[in-house]
Amino acid sequence: MPPRDVQDAMNRQLSAERNRRAVVTESTGQREAAVNVAEGEKQAAILRAEGEKQGAILRAEGEREAQLLRAEGYSRALDKIFAVAQHVDGQTMTLQYFETLKSMAASPATKYIFPLEFTSMIQQFVAGKK
Repeated sequence: MPPRDVQDAMNRQLSAERNRRAVVTESTGQREAAVNVAEGEKQAAILRAEGEKQGAILRAEGEREAQLLRAEGYSRALDKIFAVAQHVDGQTMTLQYFETLKSMAASPATKYIFPLEFTSMIQQFVAGKK
C-alpha cells in the first residue's frame, strides 16, 4: 500500500486525466455538431437556390408559351379579318366610314382628317344609289 499522500496524488492525477478526456470529448462533440449544422445549412441553401432557379426557368417557359399562343391567336384573327375583307364591296366600306363619322361626331373634337379615298367611296356610294 502506497502512503496516503501518494494515493491522493494518484487520485488527483486520475481525476485530472478524466476531466481532460471529458473536456476533449465535449469539445469534439461540439465541433462535430457545428460542422453538421453548417453542412445542413449549406445543403439547404443549395437546394433553395436550385429550387428558385427551376422555378424561374418554369415561369420563363410558361411566359414564352403564353406569348406564342397570344401571337398565334392574333395571327389567326388577322387571317380571318383578311379573308372576310376580301369579300367586302365598296358600299359596305362606305357604310363603315359613315358609322365612323357618326361616332366621331359624338366626340368633342373640332378637327377631323379624312382619308383621300373617302371622297371616291362617297361618289361610288352616291352613284350606286341612282
